[in-house]
Amino acid sequence: MDDLTPAQPYHAAHDREIETLAEFDEALARGGGLAHYRVQAVDLTDRTAQLLSADATGAVFLGCPMEEPAATAVRAAGALVFPPVPGLPFDPYRAFVYSPDELFASLSDGGYEATPDALAYAWFQRTKADGDIFGSMLRAVHDDAVSDAVDELLTGARVVGVMGGHAMARGTEAYAGAARLGRELARAGFTVATGGGPGAMEAANLGAYAAPYRDSVLDDALLLLAKAPSFTPSVTDWARAAFEVRERWPDGGPSVGIPTWFYGHEPPNAFAAHIAKYFANATREDGLLARSNAGVVFLPGAAGTVQEIFDNATPNYYESRGEPTPMVLVDEAHWTEHLPAWPLLRALARGRSMEPRIALVDRIEDAPGALKLIRG
Repeated sequence: MDDLTPAQPYHAAHDREIETLAEFDEALARGGGLAHYRVQAVDLTDRTAQLLSADATGAVFLGCPMEEPAATAVRAAGALVFPPVPGLPFDPYRAFVYSPDELFASLSDGGYEATPDALAYAWFQRTKADGDIFGSMLRAVHDDAVSDAVDELLTGARVVGVMGGHAMARGTEAYAGAARLGRELARAGFTVATGGGPGAMEAANLGAYAAPYRDSVLDDALLLLAKAPSFTPSVTDWARAAFEVRERWPDGGPSVGIPTWFYGHEPPNAFAAHIAKYFANATREDGLLARSNAGVVFLPGAAGTVQEIFDNATPNYYESRGEPTPMVLVDEAHWTEHLPAWPLLRALARGRSMEPRIALVDRIEDAPGALKLIRG
């Protein structure tokens, strides 16, 4: 079902990276040792004998638990060892993006406040302004590791970004429309990518999740979710409703969410199979838009969505990422009267190569057709 899997061992672009114990064993089985490999977040406590005998010249071990004799031996051989950092609610050296089950672990027992997602946000709140270079370094290393992981995940994928506000409530027609959009994009062979949060973002990820099922499943899921319309006042109730849907229909389709702890009051949604969560919102925003290589659909939103429109328009205007990618804005009244981003976007595009790549539609049902038309 899930065609978005981490890069296979020794993928051409990452043939010196070891990210699982199986890859570690395979590298040693081929001979040649570990020279110049990068071993990332692999528990090596049961591989002491192999580490004592392997050639580790120029290797780098990032957050790999190992016995002290093994660590001493590989350092003596010329390897760099960055040991795990104790006491953190996250792994700064992680090799893969997150899953909903990982971020929401302990939800059923202790509520949202006990989950790794909430604990990471609490750590961020404590350390973001204390001036400690160590905390800043840990956040930067984590975010770079996540970027590497999501790049491996999306290699070769046709990604359509769906942007929109977190305030869109479950149980509304707008939410249902965003979910149908995500489903249609997924069924057309696109990888749906969102900001990974609640509202319109969750709806699009839900649609992609429901794509393998008959149409009535999405309708049933929407009814179940409507009992907890928003993540306020209770993130726990909101998240539990999502996991109830996932448990009833466990084989959903894949999509990507790219949220941030910078907006920690917005929890990630549970319908994105792959969650690339960042501490730095600027890195997250730019990365989400840059990876939406097949275009972006902008649903009605507020300041964050307006920012995303012009963050996407700028590289399209200057062609700094190559050929401009499609941009489809949904809801004429919203984008021409309430928040008139469309007239400015159209003025920027006039006479440039991005001009035929932008569109404004009134109904969300028209977005896939507009996207297809301006993609050519």
